[in-house]
Amino acid sequence: MKKQNEIPEVDIVVDEEKGVIREVKQPNLRSKAGHERRVNTGIYVLLVVISIIWLAPFVFLVFQSFRSYLTEDGGMVAYLIPKAWSLDNYRWLFTDPKSNFLRWYGNTLIIALFCAVIQTMMVLSVSYTLSRLRFKGRKLIMNVVLVLGMFPGFLTMITLYFLLKQLGLTQQGAIPGLILIYVASSGMGYYISKGFFDTIPKSLDESARIDGATRFQVFLKIIMPLAKPIVIYTVLMAFMAPWGDYVFASYVAFGSEPNYNVAVGLYRWVNVNDYQGYFTRFCAGGVLVAVPITALFLALQKYYVEGVTGGAVKG
Repeated sequence: MKKQNEIPEVDIVVDEEKGVIREVKQPNLRSKAGHERRVNTGIYVLLVVISIIWLAPFVFLVFQSFRSYLTEDGGMVAYLIPKAWSLDNYRWLFTDPKSNFLRWYGNTLIIALFCAVIQTMMVLSVSYTLSRLRFKGRKLIMNVVLVLGMFPGFLTMITLYFLLKQLGLTQQGAIPGLILIYVASSGMGYYISKGFFDTIPKSLDESARIDGATRFQVFLKIIMPLAKPIVIYTVLMAFMAPWGDYVFASYVAFGSEPNYNVAVGLYRWVNVNDYQGYFTRFCAGGVLVAVPITALFLALQKYYVEGVTGGAVKG
């Protein structure tokens, strides 16, 4: 069987006055691949611009932290790169007894670690319960928590402060008070974790239960190894919230300088003390505060993305 030649389709126009048939040239259509390439290039350029804008303040912070407060003006200046690079600001943070930076850094680290552990346990427990168990009032609880989550936490700040004050958990007791407040309502943030647990087949639970495993054993030995991305995501979120908190920590520890967290302490330097003398030291402290979070994200970004995308499903 001979292969037939393909006849291309063309548009024609009949000129009745002259009795001729004319061929209409097809317009030059842009190729799909070329169009996608141009769109992708535009997206990449936009992302690069946004990244530069987002990173610019941090770059400025890093450069200013290496400008000595002893040999140059300690306040803000009109130039970005230091005239002479120096570690005077970092040495002052760690050696000068008036800085209190190590004490504030330790307070923040203690609060963040306790919150990361306790909050992760609470969030994963609530998420697993709502994902796997079916009980009366389950839908009502989820709806009520969803509605309550729409109200900002600032509405309860005054009430929480007076409650903590009655319990002796302000000022000198600010550290345990902040831990209590941060973890108290953490179970309400179950949405993403529950969505991730919903993607794990329930047949695994049923098989383990048939073999005699308890609910806790199923959760600990079967579900947790499969839920590593969401566990890491929950730990990161629980660690970050108290690490960078300023508003709530500022009035819970108000007036008790040794119990400040690092955000409140650094702000006090440039707000209460000599702004022109403490700005470069504030920048050095800000760099050291950003180091743990940056390192955690760089090391765990793979699991972070998997946790977010895996939990962003309708459960």
